[in-house]
Amino acid sequence: MLMPPVLPLFESSIHIHEGNTYINQYITQISINQVDDAGLLYEHATELLYEQKSNENSYKAYRSELTTFFHWCFDVAKLSPAKLTRREISRYLDYCENPPKALIGYFNVAQFKLDKASGDRMPNPAWRPFVGKKKLGKEQDYTLSENALKTKVAILSSFYSYLMSEDFCERNPAQAWMNHSRFSSKKKYQIKDEEGSMLSFTELQWSYVISTVEHLAKEQPELHQRSLFLIKLIYFCYLRISEVSARAGYTPVMEQFRQNSQTGIWSFYIPQSKGGKQRSVAISKGLLAGLVEYRRFLKLPDFPVIGENHPLFIRHRAAGRGREVGTLNANLGIRQIREEIDKIIENAAKSIENDGLFEDAYQMRKLTAHNIRHTGITHDININGRPLSHVQADAGHESIDTTSQYLHTSQIERHHSAQNKPLDHLHGIE
Repeated sequence: MLMPPVLPLFESSIHIHEGNTYINQYITQISINQVDDAGLLYEHATELLYEQKSNENSYKAYRSELTTFFHWCFDVAKLSPAKLTRREISRYLDYCENPPKALIGYFNVAQFKLDKASGDRMPNPAWRPFVGKKKLGKEQDYTLSENALKTKVAILSSFYSYLMSEDFCERNPAQAWMNHSRFSSKKKYQIKDEEGSMLSFTELQWSYVISTVEHLAKEQPELHQRSLFLIKLIYFCYLRISEVSARAGYTPVMEQFRQNSQTGIWSFYIPQSKGGKQRSVAISKGLLAGLVEYRRFLKLPDFPVIGENHPLFIRHRAAGRGREVGTLNANLGIRQIREEIDKIIENAAKSIENDGLFEDAYQMRKLTAHNIRHTGITHDININGRPLSHVQADAGHESIDTTSQYLHTSQIERHHSAQNKPLDHLHGIE
């Protein structure tokens, strides 16, 4: 079966969540052999693309750039996009300015086509990631205009802003490249990170979220017992949405709750997260009680056991599309989890608005499922007084500097803490 020299990675907007056997196999092989977190990064890119679906031109531009970028990362540099620096972005752009001739096409073709024999959509052998121009029927040298270059960097910066908002990486190398490029002095080309990525719910706002989901769980347990435990798990364990959602090669299951046989302490195990790393998160008594309540609702024993592969968050009805179409007990994916939590937040915003707190409602509507992770971290540091090093380990931050960004103190608090600082702690001791 003929294939293009580089695989197109993302389907058209109407097929983006259906999954593609050829691409799934490619991403799986890359994850096994070259880039540990390829599958997770691919899932994030798919979700970012899905957000562009209402604007076809924007969708096509993002799809084209992310495909080319992932090709360079996976096939050429053999590096995770999450580990790139400004230097690697420069190398990538050099590659795009002078790509291999075998990867240049001179007419636009569909990236995928339907194979009538199998009914599958397969990569189009005639597709190429770079498109050159013809003049008078003759192929011209491929060139990348300055506008095209700036568009590439803008899309990459948007992708890294998205990854940062998901707490998947801690820097934006595309923005860093732009800041040091020949375009840096032209303010109209400056790229800003998305606002709100580090925001968290206030204590009052969070109280409304919890009371809302608890009420829903009581009134409609068949729908919202799952919602209640989902929010508790993300909040208490500072989980990224990707760590509780199903994707190719990963299905969250009950056995990830583990008890140490010697200490009796419970933790939640994450086999692969940001940068391909694994970690175990300490579990509070509140979460453990929530786990028991949730499992009783599912008619399971109170506590999980080793090897228990019962999915964490089961769909309420069979999957209608994607890799698990028709499967009743399929785990929730990233998009389904986001949509479910967004509905809870909107209900809580309506409730707080009905109580006359219009500014709080406005702020809450800007927050998403991922801000629950930030809320858990912020509350533990600033209200519960957990040591930064403990929070850093549970959050999976590479640097304690990242964790320190959640430390909020007011001017009054800083004044009070400074008032009684002694010069000599041993003064007066004979």
